[in-house]
Amino acid sequence: MTAGMSQSQKRRTALGTRGRLLGTMAVAAAWSVGFAGAAPSAVADNVQSKQWYLEPMHAEEMWKTTTGEGIKVAVIDTGVNPSTSSLKGQVLKGLDATGAEGDETDDYDGHGTTMAELIAGTGQGGGLKGLAPGAKIIPMRVAGADWETKEALNSLDTTDAIRAAADSDAKIISMSFGNDFELDEEIEAVKYAESKGKLFFAAVGNEGDKANKPVYPAAYPEVVGVAATDQLGKASETSQHGDFVDIAAPGNDLPRWCDTSFKRYCQGNGGTSAATAITSAAAALIWSAHPEWTANQVLNVLFDTAGRGDWEKGTLSNYLGHGIIRPAVNILKGTGNPGEADISPLTKEKTSGSAGSAAPSASASSQPEKKDKAEDAAMAGSSTEKNDSGQLGLILGGVAVVLVLGGGAFALIRKRRTA
Repeated sequence: MTAGMSQSQKRRTALGTRGRLLGTMAVAAAWSVGFAGAAPSAVADNVQSKQWYLEPMHAEEMWKTTTGEGIKVAVIDTGVNPSTSSLKGQVLKGLDATGAEGDETDDYDGHGTTMAELIAGTGQGGGLKGLAPGAKIIPMRVAGADWETKEALNSLDTTDAIRAAADSDAKIISMSFGNDFELDEEIEAVKYAESKGKLFFAAVGNEGDKANKPVYPAAYPEVVGVAATDQLGKASETSQHGDFVDIAAPGNDLPRWCDTSFKRYCQGNGGTSAATAITSAAAALIWSAHPEWTANQVLNVLFDTAGRGDWEKGTLSNYLGHGIIRPAVNILKGTGNPGEADISPLTKEKTSGSAGSAAPSASASSQPEKKDKAEDAAMAGSSTEKNDSGQLGLILGGVAVVLVLGGGAFALIRKRRTA
């Protein structure tokens, strides 16, 4: 049922939002500009003003160059409602992998629709504005642990969804979902997606202040594990941490759909789910601006341009991985080394899949194996963690946060969570 992992294994889960100080940041105040503290009650108006990361990430400036047009993102989640004002015309045909009544457009929780809007929402009608509003969404519905149904569910729904996403026109797979166990079938599906040239992001989980166990698929070597941060660039206290974290993005205190009535937004607590969606959107912007690149090259640039203050070159944080996403560094400044087209920046191995045909650049950025990650630099609260007083250059970048839903036992073999 489960499979052993190598020392380079990664863990995936997306939960929690409270932050740990990432370091002294001269630009920290930028994250607070224009953000009105929201009460935990429903957000009826001005929901986009609660998306505090858009301004410091220079979203408006980036959209003058690219909005993510030409890029499709497969969202593996609770389904996506294509009828919200922000998603009209943005959602394509997908797959319902649950085996239950309904289809991929029947969002049984509201979580998947929120993720889709954070990626490609147009903002019409006052809805959430995606970081890549020109991208399109391919929904893949899977079952959450708390989904009540009288029907028998497909126990390999995530495996089927990943394979379907790999066979689709999507370049990017975004999965703010996870479980506590490695599955042989899922491992093979992830490898299949890599062979098809897909860029796969998943939430690392929101139990960093509890068990902090690896969550899958985020912890698989071929998947990019995304952690969450808050407005000040702090790693969320609940964001899971370890050598499975590859990168971080904003997620705390972001609006979400309250329920399946889709009548109002509520202010969420944030988490790795939202961070995963926002990171997927950042990748869509970069890939749209460089359509000849492969998934490896897009990811290399995300890593190379990530904000990490004065960390020593080549070191990784167990809380933030390569750092906090800053797509504007590439989109607006043209910097970032794409590296080798056919070498994965995650596994350092040659990949057979290729979504582009660009010739390799001079040399790929040096990035160590996950097992060589430094003790988390810049996380407070642990006697084993060393403090990083360096600044994170966030002036042309952003922080990511992810949301994850808690889950109970599912099919007796996994505890599944959504963001």
